[in-house]
Amino acid sequence: MTIINKIEQEQLKTDLAEFNIGDTVKVHTRVVEGGKERVQIFAGIVIARRGTSVNASFTVRKISYGEGVERVFPVHSPRIAKIEVTNRGKVRRAKLHYLRNRVGKRALLVKSES
Repeated sequence: MTIINKIEQEQLKTDLAEFNIGDTVKVHTRVVEGGKERVQIFAGIVIARRGTSVNASFTVRKISYGEGVERVFPVHSPRIAKIEVTNRGKVRRAKLHYLRNRVGKRALLVKSES
């Protein structure tokens, strides 16, 4: 095992929730404003995952005031307090970029796993 691999292993988070593409999640992020730190929640559907180990990231999409908002989070970032799965989705694609073209409730439509 090389030195780089050892350093990367130390950076990995171990207390992550298991989530996949199509799941509805709440991402609790730490935000620093001035001298204060607070937790901000970004809730939406996971439309993509990419990368492995330290380089892993995922994209969450939500509809805010009729406008689609996407945010990419590094999985092992210290800024992420926790990831909470609210609803499991059942999808047949690795990337759900087709949701970008949808409007209204159809943009949030992912079959829930039963």
